[in-house]
Amino acid sequence: MNPVNPLPAAICLLMAVATSSLLVKKFGKPITHDRYASLDGLRGYLAFFVFLHHSIITYFYLKTGEWRVPPSNLYTHLGQSSVAMFFMITGFLFFSKLIDGKTKNLDWGRLFVSRFLRLGPLYLFSMAIMFVIVAILSRWSLNEPIMVVFKEAMHWLIFSIGGQPNINGVLGTSIIVAGVTWSLPYEWHFYMMLPVLALIVGVKPPLPYLVLGFTATISLIHGHFDIYKWIYFLGGIAAAFLVRNKAFKDFSVKPVASLIAIGCLIATVTIYPSAYSYAPWILLSVAFILVACGNTLFGLLTTAVSRTLGEVSYSIYLLQGLVLFVVFHLIIGTTKSAMLSPLMYWCVITAITPIFILCTFATFRFIENPAMQRTKAATEWVRSMLALILGRLALSR
Repeated sequence: MNPVNPLPAAICLLMAVATSSLLVKKFGKPITHDRYASLDGLRGYLAFFVFLHHSIITYFYLKTGEWRVPPSNLYTHLGQSSVAMFFMITGFLFFSKLIDGKTKNLDWGRLFVSRFLRLGPLYLFSMAIMFVIVAILSRWSLNEPIMVVFKEAMHWLIFSIGGQPNINGVLGTSIIVAGVTWSLPYEWHFYMMLPVLALIVGVKPPLPYLVLGFTATISLIHGHFDIYKWIYFLGGIAAAFLVRNKAFKDFSVKPVASLIAIGCLIATVTIYPSAYSYAPWILLSVAFILVACGNTLFGLLTTAVSRTLGEVSYSIYLLQGLVLFVVFHLIIGTTKSAMLSPLMYWCVITAITPIFILCTFATFRFIENPAMQRTKAATEWVRSMLALILGRLALSR
């Protein structure tokens, strides 16, 4: 069996969908966000596609010791194009907030607090697990000076904005999480640039947020970010404008638009070996814009099953590397895992898929969702603390 055969990926996807269906029957349908319902469903598939992408990368890594793009257009795009579309979702949703800010007040403080509560708690949870694994691999002993280990850990704790260094001399620390945190610095830079982007649509943020925005923009200019990744945010921004065009929205929900979107996706996968060039960007942007403007891909994206997968998409994305590492390195063992045939390897992935989806449902329910529900209270607390600090500074002068 060829390890990059698409059939195992299809079977795993069916297992994920079946598990999601059972969750819907047990816990009910997720809350519907009618305005962008298609995106709610899209997220889950994108996150699971990234899991399949890293599953095949892990297979070859166990065989060769090299962590690299898989020798398959399909499995490459399951990762690259999926993350690209995640960037478009971010660009679309948050530029839409800026456009809406022209007619209603945009609460900048709440926006940034909500972003931290959306991404932070589960990220810290995943980091805690990664640190424990590092300790296990280090045999619970310090291989480097404590301050060096502390600095390495801090790079990870700030959403990998400072890089993904090895910790305590454990080579390939990033492989423990399948390196997925590389995308978060892009996300955070985009969030911090929003005050500058707001000026484009005529929204004037308060001065402190403008300072933050210009600082982030300068950092981007002098940073080492890949332009072919940044342009995908522009696809989302384009969708934020087109979704307000009634004629285009009316076209987007037609069956022919579904065929166009699917055709663009197929063309991207079959023609281009990577998502990181201009032609795939155009094709993926067309497909995304149609979905953002209401296309459901013949109803698939708005089903309760799809939206349930969408709810747990961040957990799927962030925890996949930990699951793969624990299963193949700590449970089965690296040596035995390297000896698995392609068929046996994919049998293991298929078997753990339902368990993985159930785990992500649990982390969403007990970590992600409770944190998101605290946005209002947390925003008020941050404002009260800032007022207290400013008040004391004023009194000390």
